[in-house]
Amino acid sequence: MSDAIRIHDLAQPELSEAQRGALAYGDTLHIELSRDSILQEAREATGLEDFGPTDFHERLDLLCDEWGSDSNLVNLGRLSLRNKLVQHARSRLLIQDVLTRHPEIHAVEIKAPIIVAGLPRSGTTHLLNLMAADSRLRALPLWESYEPVPLPGEAPLDSGFDPRYQRCEDTWQMMQSLSPLLAAMHPMNPDHIHEELELMGPDFASYNYEWLSVSPRWRDHYYATDQTPHYEYMKTVLKILTWQDGDTSGASTRWVLKCPQHLEQLPVLQSVFADATFAVTHRDPVSVVQSAATMLAYGQRISRKQVDVRDLIQYWTDRVVHLLQACVLDRASLPDERSIDVPFQEFMADDLAMVARIYAKADLPMTAQSSAELQAFIDEHPRGKHGSIVYNLREDFGVEPSALRARFDFYFDRFPVAVEVE
Repeated sequence: MSDAIRIHDLAQPELSEAQRGALAYGDTLHIELSRDSILQEAREATGLEDFGPTDFHERLDLLCDEWGSDSNLVNLGRLSLRNKLVQHARSRLLIQDVLTRHPEIHAVEIKAPIIVAGLPRSGTTHLLNLMAADSRLRALPLWESYEPVPLPGEAPLDSGFDPRYQRCEDTWQMMQSLSPLLAAMHPMNPDHIHEELELMGPDFASYNYEWLSVSPRWRDHYYATDQTPHYEYMKTVLKILTWQDGDTSGASTRWVLKCPQHLEQLPVLQSVFADATFAVTHRDPVSVVQSAATMLAYGQRISRKQVDVRDLIQYWTDRVVHLLQACVLDRASLPDERSIDVPFQEFMADDLAMVARIYAKADLPMTAQSSAELQAFIDEHPRGKHGSIVYNLREDFGVEPSALRARFDFYFDRFPVAVEVE
C-alpha cells in the first residue's frame, strides 16, 4: 500500500515535463467552442442526423459561450471540454436512433432501484462500488456511462472486448500521465462504477458541468430549471441499457445507482423512481469541501492559467451549503420504509454491516454468495490502495476549519455527523 501523499503546490503548480509538453501542444491548436461545429462533428462520427427535440440547443449554447469566453482556460482545457460536448452530442444521436428504431424500449421498466444520495467525497463511491460487486445488481461502469450506445456497425470484438472500453482505457491512461495523483483521489478507470448522472450528458443537463470547469452561469441556469425532464431522460437511457442486456421488460434487472446531485433533487428523484430504496450518506462537510477543492485545484494545473484556490474553496463551500440545505428540507419526504441514513463514520467502521441494513430496507436478502462477493471486493480494493492524500485547509486554502464549519450548523443540528477536521 502506498504512503501518504501531500500536495504542496496547489496554488503554484510545479509542472512535470509531460504536463509542460501537453500544454505546449495545446497552444498550437485552434479550438472552436460552438454549437454548429460540435453537432457537425457528432454527425460525421455517427452518420446520423436526428438529435431529437432541440430544446438542448439553449443549454449547449450556454456552455459554449461560458467556457469559450473564459480567459483563464488554456487551450488544453478548452479542448478537453469540447471533446466532452462532442461525446455528449454523439451519444444523443445514437440514443435517438435506437429509440426511433426500437420504440418498445420505452416500455422497459426500471424496477425498485437502490439509489445512493450523498455529498461528493462522503463514501458514496465506495458504497456504490461495493454494492455493485453483488452479482444480483446491475451497475453502470465508467466506460458504458461515457458511451451507452455503440457506434453504428460497432460491436464487441470476438474476444468480448468492447471498443468503447478500450477508448475509455486510453483516456484513463492519458489522464494518469497528466494528473498522476488522480487515482489516489478519484479513480476513473473503465471498470470503475460511475454515476448515472453521466447519462444526462447527452441531454446537456446536470450539475456535472460545474465539476468540469468554472461554470457559475451554468449553475444559475441549473438552479432555475426543473430537472424532472432530465431525470426522465436519464431513466430512458437506463431502459436502453437494460434492453441492450437482453432484458426486454426490465423484470430481471435491478439497478444500483448513486449521485451527489440527488441531494438537492430528492423530490424529483422520488417522482421519477417512485419505488426506489434511498440510502443518504452523511459526512463532515468541511472534510468534503477540502477534499473536493483539493482534487479540483490539482486538476486545474493542466486546464487553467492560474489556479485560484480562494475562489475554489468559496465556490464549493457555497455549493455544498446548497446541497445540504435541500437535503435538510427534503429528507423527510423520502418514505421511512425505503430510506436509510448512512453516517460516514459508521459506514467506514463496518461497511458490510451497513450494506446489510440497506439491503433490509430494499427487501434484498444478504445471502452467503452476496456476502462473499462483497468481501472479495473489499479484499481486492483496500483503502488507500493508490496512496492517501493528506489535506490541509489552513496551508492550502487559508481557511480555518472552525470558521468554515460554522456555515454548516444547520446540517449538524439535523443529522448526527462526526467532526473530522479540527
